[in-house]
Amino acid sequence: MDKLLGHDLKIAFSSATGRLEEFRDAINSLNVFPVPDGDTGTNMLLTMRSAVQATKDACLEDQDYSASEVISALANGAFFGARGNSGVILSQILKGFSDGLRGKEVLTANELKSAFNQASAEAYSSVGNPAEGRCYQ
Repeated sequence: MDKLLGHDLKIAFSSATGRLEEFRDAINSLNVFPVPDGDTGTNMLLTMRSAVQATKDACLEDQDYSASEVISALANGAFFGARGNSGVILSQILKGFSDGLRGKEVLTANELKSAFNQASAEAYSSVGNPAEGRCYQ
């Protein structure tokens, strides 16, 4: 596959949501900072479900949509459906990803890499004092 189409992104993010659901409890168990309330996985899952639903609502199955249109709908859905700190951070990752893909009909590997870099920068800038996570056992 040389390029990703809007439809490919819909499938990828729907699949990612399924993986979040599968590993929700494991992610919840890692949640110890800033408050050990054990809801990071749940909040990320609920945020992704909102994002994917917004994409389904905005980008109907019987029509073609650009990569930019799909990721924009996804980012908007995540923003409005964000739950908890982790959901807000996830929505900012998707916003950065969307900003990096603005106007793109299809994606090449280099464009995808650039969008991921922009997503990372957006997430870091959205947190007051970002710190790398630590694994506690």
